[in-house]
Amino acid sequence: MTTVADVLAAGDLFDEPVRPDWAARFLGEAGHHILLAYVAATPVGMVTGVETTHPDKGTEMFLYELAVADSHRRLGIGRALTEALAELARKRGCYGMWVLTERANEAAMATYRSTTPTTESDHTMFGWTFDT
Repeated sequence: MTTVADVLAAGDLFDEPVRPDWAARFLGEAGHHILLAYVAATPVGMVTGVETTHPDKGTEMFLYELAVADSHRRLGIGRALTEALAELARKRGCYGMWVLTERANEAAMATYRSTTPTTESDHTMFGWTFDT
């Protein structure tokens, strides 16, 4: 089970500095998952997933973020983390898993395609930013 200390130790893999209170909240929420990949005792990859349930669809896994340390890319770590999250989703009764990425992100596109997804689409994402 991933702990806040584990997430803090893997902080270099995240886009922004990890806040312990946010890490604790994420890990404390049912259906929120962080899987870490290690070489020796050093975290070199992470994937986060969030289970989402909809009244007419059931529960699916949203692959929220995937990262692999620059020094360990192209070794299959991203693929292994994606497959591990998919396996966790299956075990937890999810009917599927999905992820969004930019088509220009060649590394992400190659990683996700290597896991043999069943669909690929050309969606547009909209986002809202709120003052907090």
